[in-house]
Amino acid sequence: MTKKSKTPRDINLLAAYIVDQATSEGKPEESVKPSKNPAAVELGRLGGLKGGKARAAKLTSEQKKEIAKKAAKARWDKAGKDTVT
Repeated sequence: MTKKSKTPRDINLLAAYIVDQATSEGKPEESVKPSKNPAAVELGRLGGLKGGKARAAKLTSEQKKEIAKKAAKARWDKAGKDTVT
């Protein structure tokens, strides 16, 4: 079993790899991702939970029917493009 080299084959990635190796001492430091505000996360979740139901309550049956037709057409059009002829 041969061991894969860590050097990239793409010339641009290889150049970036060489620059990183030449300018860094050891492993690069991992950036610390800022944590999300729990209150904002909860508010976003609440809006997401009631959004679809609230929208559906405002729509007329004709509007719902048009949306359903458009969605079905999009699904069928996509299915037609996925098949190989």
